[in-house]
Amino acid sequence: MKQRRKEKRTFNGNTFLLIITIGLFLAMYIAGMVVFSDKGFGKPQMFLNLLISNAGLIVIGCGLTIVMVTGGIDISVGSVIALVCMVMADLMENKGVSPYAAVLAALLIGLAFGVVQGFLISYLNIQPFIVTLAGMFFGRGLTAVVSKEMISIKNGLFQSWAKCRIYMPFGSYSNKGKFHPAYIYPTVVIALAVLILIIVMMKYSKFGRQLYAIGGNQQSALMMGLNVKRTKFLAYVLDGFLAGLGSFLFCLNSLAGFVEQAKGFEMDAISASVIGGTLLTGGVGTPIGTFFGALIKGTISSLITTQGTLSSWWVRIALSVLLCFFIVLQSVFAAMKRKKHS
Repeated sequence: MKQRRKEKRTFNGNTFLLIITIGLFLAMYIAGMVVFSDKGFGKPQMFLNLLISNAGLIVIGCGLTIVMVTGGIDISVGSVIALVCMVMADLMENKGVSPYAAVLAALLIGLAFGVVQGFLISYLNIQPFIVTLAGMFFGRGLTAVVSKEMISIKNGLFQSWAKCRIYMPFGSYSNKGKFHPAYIYPTVVIALAVLILIIVMMKYSKFGRQLYAIGGNQQSALMMGLNVKRTKFLAYVLDGFLAGLGSFLFCLNSLAGFVEQAKGFEMDAISASVIGGTLLTGGVGTPIGTFFGALIKGTISSLITTQGTLSSWWVRIALSVLLCFFIVLQSVFAAMKRKKHS
């Protein structure tokens, strides 16, 4: 009976944020289908476009969720994207390197950021915000060192990866009655595969349970015999690797590298995670929530684009409002939790 009551309390507290996130996404998307039905918002391809446009955000958001569950943060991911895209473009277009080697370079750059930042945060006890802020400036500056001009990727093999379509058995009909099958790109398959792997890892693996234990109470985790420094270090290493992978997916969408690329993307990733129910104080959060948080961001962008007259800056405004709303909700739940334990 006590275990059932404990599970019920966990559901009422932590899972309630996830339910709100999923409900908000469904409400927004259904509203878009009703209001913009004449503009094709209800077509299956419109939903799949959300996944195509936000494949990189889903992967990088999963990395942010991992470090935020431990009570950390990473605001360098936008600069990592810019650096990775610029390096990949430079290697393929100016150095004649194959796309396979460029992808390896992308993963190694992300991994290097994860290793260095993870070491400084976990073993030298420097604040995550300070370390990743330095990483953000370093990455953006290094991008300008590689090239100050935009480099378009014209490599045939890389373009074939970017334009490869995987057709679905469903779709929609045009006004003339012609059937158009819906499609996705390989970036979506990679993003969903990563999402599933991270969900399984955080829910069922020993490492995943350690992440939640450290974020919930670091002192208690130490008393339980957990290697807190090692676990936090590995969390940032995994976050860096996912940042590199997500940057590669981002590059497949943009097919270019330039200094100002993905500016503010770190806020998109953090917003997706927080809107998905990840507590800024750590200990609570799920990749599936981050996935729906990314879909909410994509839905807002699609609604504004379909409407046609509003500025793209309204996406940022709407996200900031939602972010504040969910932070307030988190504060309310935290206060209720403290009241119960007092």
